[in-house]
Amino acid sequence: MDFLPTLWFVIIAVFWAGYLFLEGFDLGVGMLMKLLARNERQRRVLLNTVGPVWDGNEVWLITAGAATFAAFPMWYASLFSALYVPLVLVLVALIFRAVAFEYRGKAHRQSSRNIWDWAISLGSFTAAFGVGAMLALTTTGLPLDENGDRVGGAFAWLNGYAVLGGLAVVAFALVHALAFVGLKTDGELRARARRLIGRWLPLALLPMAAWAILAVVPAGKTIPVILLVVAVLAAVAGWFANRHGAEGWSFAASGLFLLAGVASIFVAVFPVVLPSTLDPAFSLTVANASSSPYTLGLMSVIGAFGIPLVLLYQGWTYWVFRRRVSETHIPAAHAVTPVV
Repeated sequence: MDFLPTLWFVIIAVFWAGYLFLEGFDLGVGMLMKLLARNERQRRVLLNTVGPVWDGNEVWLITAGAATFAAFPMWYASLFSALYVPLVLVLVALIFRAVAFEYRGKAHRQSSRNIWDWAISLGSFTAAFGVGAMLALTTTGLPLDENGDRVGGAFAWLNGYAVLGGLAVVAFALVHALAFVGLKTDGELRARARRLIGRWLPLALLPMAAWAILAVVPAGKTIPVILLVVAVLAAVAGWFANRHGAEGWSFAASGLFLLAGVASIFVAVFPVVLPSTLDPAFSLTVANASSSPYTLGLMSVIGAFGIPLVLLYQGWTYWVFRRRVSETHIPAAHAVTPVV
């Protein structure tokens, strides 16, 4: 197996894991706008926990897609054309969500703010479900012919694996967001988040565990099994950490569960990047879907400089906005009357 295609397969897996880790909690916070917050001030607290970082987190999705396009054009073409419908839904949901973040604070009436709250919540849910469905199908397979084209109608992708992947990311995002809220807020929201994690964490992580098991068991490889065990241990550790009030460790354990689980899936399916459910011979692999060595080499040089800069900048952003937010930090809402 050539080194550069394998390297970029690993890098793309890291991009997707980073996206699910970072965007996971702010998609979950968006859904919690209608599930956790009980009044306007609490909803503003939730918005302030992700306000400085949510748009930076979405960069990981763009980077994952762009890296796939450049490093594995056949993978990109087959995946995005076969999943055109869910991809469009995800993009529309992200657009509505972004607009709602910007315009909610400019609404003077509670009825208008409620509309934007629903846009944030439903946009976050749709984006999380759509991304989960697409990633699950990337690892379980699509009806592709020998040319990498989808066989069947526009909804040939809609099956049990897609639903499982969608539910897995939605449920994980909610629990991950509760851990983040417990880490970033104080007062009633913090206490309520801790209670909900203790109650729902084992159940919420089951869909993602099931997805990982479905990918790992047929592969018959040792390393994915070890990673899966690490994910389970991380989930248990997160539950105990939350129970003892260690929100930082609870959030870290939630992230470790995700990273180990995603790693187990990608290692299990390697070297296949997109399986064909019609015939294994039609599957796309690291070897037959990659770009030329020159392209991958140039990408590696650029990535060696660009990726560390992005990580440093985003890490600095989180460090600057590391303090907790509580209802006492939220000023009373007020309307500005323009001077004529």
